[in-house]
Amino acid sequence: MSDCLVIIPTYNEKENIVKMIRKVFSLSYPFDILIVDDGSPDGTGDLVREQQQLFEGRLHLLEREGKLGLGTAYIAGFRYGIKKGYDYIFEMDCDFSHNPDDLVRLYQSCKNGADLSVGSRYVKGGALENWPFDRIFLSKGASLYTRLITWMWVMDPTAGFICYRRKVLETIDLDKIKFIGYAFQIEMKFAAHTLGFKIAEVPITFTDRVE
Repeated sequence: MSDCLVIIPTYNEKENIVKMIRKVFSLSYPFDILIVDDGSPDGTGDLVREQQQLFEGRLHLLEREGKLGLGTAYIAGFRYGIKKGYDYIFEMDCDFSHNPDDLVRLYQSCKNGADLSVGSRYVKGGALENWPFDRIFLSKGASLYTRLITWMWVMDPTAGFICYRRKVLETIDLDKIKFIGYAFQIEMKFAAHTLGFKIAEVPITFTDRVE
C-alpha cells in the first residue's frame, strides 16, 4: 500500500478515465487512486472496475447515485483516505487539465514541510493553456477578490490540484464544510489557513480539457 491516495471525482469521463489511471500508475512514485464516480451513465464506473482487475489493491472505486457535487465527492474521498491510513491525500481532475506528472512535485512539497501544497496557476512559473481571455480575466479576478476578503495570501485559492497531509484533514471539521461547487476549494484552504497550517504553492500549467 502506498502512503499517497489520489482522489479523482468523475462524471461521464469514459474518454479519459483509463488513460488517467494508467498514467498515474506509471509515475516514478507509487500512488494509489480512489475514483469517486457519481453514477456516470456513460459507463465510467464499468471501465474503472475493469482496471481494478489489473491494479488490484491500488485502484479503489466509490460509486454514488447521481451528481452530488464536487465538494461532497472530495469529502467522501477524504474520509476514505483517513480511514485507510494514507499519510498524503490528493485532489485531482480526471480530464488532464492537471498534469499527473505534477503529483510527484506536490508530494515532495509536503514531504519538505508544507501541510498542504497547491498546484498554482498564478505563482511564478505557473501558466494557463488554451484558455480564452474572458475566462482568464474572471479566474484571476475571483482569486484577487478572495484574497482581499479572506486575507489568505494564496495566489490561486480556487485551485483544485492539491496534496494534503492527513493531519490537516483530520483537524478540519469536515461536517462544517458547506460548499459543494468550486467554492469548496476556497473553503477548504481557508479552514486550513485559519487553523495555522502551512500552505505552499507549486507552479503548474493548467490545460483546458480536450476530451
